Amino acid sequence: MVYNETAYVSKPVDAKGYADYTKEEDSVWHDLISRQQKIIINRGCDEYIHGLKLLNLPQDRVPQCHEVSKVLQETTGWALEPVPALIPFEKFFTLLANRRFPAATFIRTREDFDYIKEPDLFHEIFGHSPMLTNPAYAQYAEHYGKLGLSATPAERVKLARLFWFTVEFGLIETPAGIRAYGGGILSSIEETVYSIESTIPERRPFDVIDALLTPYRIDIKQPIYFVIKNFNQLFELAETDLMALVRKTNNLHDHVPPHPC
Repeated sequence: MVYNETAYVSKPVDAKGYADYTKEEDSVWHDLISRQQKIIINRGCDEYIHGLKLLNLPQDRVPQCHEVSKVLQETTGWALEPVPALIPFEKFFTLLANRRFPAATFIRTREDFDYIKEPDLFHEIFGHSPMLTNPAYAQYAEHYGKLGLSATPAERVKLARLFWFTVEFGLIETPAGIRAYGGGILSSIEETVYSIESTIPERRPFDVIDALLTPYRIDIKQPIYFVIKNFNQLFELAETDLMALVRKTNNLHDHVPPHPC
């Protein structure tokens, strides 16, 4: 997603695609991935866990974008695209439409170890990249990007909600129970447990119109999650006239925010 401000600056990438990370940044990566790999057990969906195994991420250092991209290219034709910490909506949608997932090449400091507002490389690689190995999810993400390119500013607000409740904070039904597939969940130690096990949030069956009309905040644990039945539901969504549904919501009132404003 695109955020309005950030205290971080992305690392420059050289001609071979390498960014230079410090020993402390490598250590932060090690501690983040070591902790999160334990938390996602029986909470991340099988498709995510499978993708994580395919990526075979290093434990002792920050991975390079081109290393992750090699696996993504071989599975679904996607790749990570190193970007500045902030990019405009136009750039964001253009990248997705071309099967390029934006990845700001900085990693959080220990002061932001448990929560960071803007998406860092841990969020993009550990949270999102495993699901980009799944064909149905990959098709949905590409279609979403293409829709955003031709959308009006008002329509992009609605599309941002759809992205939030699927790609970032989506849940899925499985024979073993509800599991997470959203990158915002799976890169967060608190949200991973909270989204699956807490009795506080509401978990709704996924409905496009419902999601498009639901406001959200980025700085709190989510009060509402939408649960898809399977990833074919996302694939089928990519095959529908999604913008017609977005335009339909123009004549409807947004839901009352499920959180303090």
